[in-house]
Amino acid sequence: MYSILVINPGSTSTKIAVYHDEKVMFEKSIEHSPHDLEKFERINDQLEYREKIILETLEKENYSLKDFDAIACRGGLIGPVESGTYLVDDAMIKALKNAKVEHASNLAGLIGYSFAKKAGINAYITDPVSVDEMDDVARISGMKDLERKSFSHALNIKAVARKAELELGKKYTDMNLVVAHLGGGISISALRHGKIVDVNGANDEGPFSPERSGELPVGDVVKVAYSGKYSRRELKKRYVGKGGLVAYLGTNDLRKAMNMAETDENMMLVIKAMAYQIAKGIAEMWTVLDKNVDAIVLTGGMSLNSKFVEMIKSYVPNLALILVIAGAYEMEALAMGALRVLRGEEEPKTIEIMER
Repeated sequence: MYSILVINPGSTSTKIAVYHDEKVMFEKSIEHSPHDLEKFERINDQLEYREKIILETLEKENYSLKDFDAIACRGGLIGPVESGTYLVDDAMIKALKNAKVEHASNLAGLIGYSFAKKAGINAYITDPVSVDEMDDVARISGMKDLERKSFSHALNIKAVARKAELELGKKYTDMNLVVAHLGGGISISALRHGKIVDVNGANDEGPFSPERSGELPVGDVVKVAYSGKYSRRELKKRYVGKGGLVAYLGTNDLRKAMNMAETDENMMLVIKAMAYQIAKGIAEMWTVLDKNVDAIVLTGGMSLNSKFVEMIKSYVPNLALILVIAGAYEMEALAMGALRVLRGEEEPKTIEIMER
């Protein structure tokens, strides 16, 4: 039996879990208050704070770092890489520290590497946010010096694709799937024989989401950018963090939004518009796969809301079989990536950033 510690930092929380082979033994989401985080100017400055709170939580549950055979870490924004499980080594640490985009997920590998060195074991990252398997034709944006990039919820997308194997009786590497990850951000992807050949950039493309504006009329964005009303940081926050449902309804909680909308037609129109845009994104990826799709898979936190799922289904009733694999499987996917390596079923990769 292998024991694996899983570390998954988010913007306002750090999720940890302990797995014994496929079985989860302990899981906790450690919430970080704005008061605790506001003292840190940059996300990387939170490293020691998060390390300390993880160790304290493990100690309360009677775990020590010496109990683990490996540490599984959420992958960060480390530049375009192939899908798979990666050894966290010196090259990976350099990439995480020098990542062009600051993101809480970048902390996972840094924390895991520190813990692994103390315990004399290895740390691994599986299917980071910057997995890039896009077809070249999908990279063309329409402006020569701006290329479409692959930033997605690759970890959960690949995890539910594997789960779809059980439903469909075929390996996901032998199927074509459209996978829509519906969370605080939305990634709608086209998987051709297991590879994400196209996906909307979850921060600045595709449908609007609970917290993000999605695609916007570029001319109007330019006007707002040069209006003098906002700094660059403030403007970005309007689009990522304060866009979508937050901008229209004042909440990023779909359950709360649905309850409010029961007595407010204008609120319901906004929610329907989000479902409508998600359906449009699904149809786009259906065409990417030449209309030859084994299944459309809905996943992520919003897929737990059956009423919202039915809204989406109503727009795409005849494209393909629709599977709902509700929730997020990131912790499990991280643990299973490390477990496959420990069992010798998969060779760990070392980081080699692809030039883009």
